[in-house]
Amino acid sequence: MDVAIVGGTGAEGFGLALRLARAGHHVTIGSRVAEKAAASVQEAKTSLGLDASVDGDVNAGSVVGKPVVFVTVPFAGQAMVYDTIKDALAAGTVVCDCTSPLMTAVGGRASHALRPWHGSAAEFAKSLLPKGTRLVAAFHTIASDVLRDLNQDVDSDALVMGDDADAKAVVGSLIADIPGMRWVDCGGLQMARIAEGLTPLLISINGRYKVRESGFRLTGRDVWGDPRG
Repeated sequence: MDVAIVGGTGAEGFGLALRLARAGHHVTIGSRVAEKAAASVQEAKTSLGLDASVDGDVNAGSVVGKPVVFVTVPFAGQAMVYDTIKDALAAGTVVCDCTSPLMTAVGGRASHALRPWHGSAAEFAKSLLPKGTRLVAAFHTIASDVLRDLNQDVDSDALVMGDDADAKAVVGSLIADIPGMRWVDCGGLQMARIAEGLTPLLISINGRYKVRESGFRLTGRDVWGDPRG
């Protein structure tokens, strides 16, 4: 699949780019600065091999013609990024927002959460996107260090929220292509209000235990079967 990762030069976005490219998808890394995108492409090819299907562009250029777009940016830059890419998105694009509203956006601690006026960062994103965009929220509980460590499978489930079942399944299929990962359909987009709050919880746990790889596994997931079934 052809995928863009807006903010793909950041820790989470770059880790996701590595994982999806390694799974055989074509990944375009987006950045505010073309030179940073190019540097990340070179780093990805060094890690994955020169034949890895990865390229780069500025954020708006990275999403042109892409059926799936991941947005992996801090909450402080979320509105600006969506304003940059919204006119370049084709109708029907599946956009996966990975934003966690943390107090770092206003000078506070990463282990403290903000509560956006719309209820969640994902619902705020919905208000910024053109009609027809198929918005999904996911990846709030997946550590960037884990994504970047290609020597290990990702020992964590991904919580996926959205009002479009088919769009969730598209994102879920990409998640399932990452070794060790499973996706869990958590319901409508409003459930992001809960999932986004788990990010500072994990940051707090990581700090207390001096680790960087905490995550979530839901018991019984294999018994439940495929969320699409």
